[in-house]
Amino acid sequence: MKKMLASILLSLAANALAAPAPEGAEVYFITPRDGDVVSNPVVVRFGLVNMGVAPAGQAVPNTGHHHMLVDLDELPPLELPLPKNNNVIHFGGGQTETTLELAPGKHTLQLLLGDHAHIPHQPPVISDKITVTVQ
Repeated sequence: MKKMLASILLSLAANALAAPAPEGAEVYFITPRDGDVVSNPVVVRFGLVNMGVAPAGQAVPNTGHHHMLVDLDELPPLELPLPKNNNVIHFGGGQTETTLELAPGKHTLQLLLGDHAHIPHQPPVISDKITVTVQ
């Protein structure tokens, strides 16, 4: 019971701290597109509408920085700072493109904007999930 209460309180505190997303904010992939067959290195370019990009640590209204979710079946908790691992790639420097080396086969990619503290905005600014096949 104590763990559940602590989890609820942490969630409420994080939601209170999450930066608001402006109406109409969208994040999307410029390249690749859903269903593309690609070769390594995979060039990935991010698009953003009705928001700006700012590096992590800089609390500027209506901005955030990109995180790419690779081969995730479930979203990470959206009320907490996003973890950093092989499946959640941070672009805290304000990058809007990257190159990836992916194993041959099918992969899913999804973009999620985080605020200055890596917490997704409220409501979350998240792209559609795309699938690419690496030759």
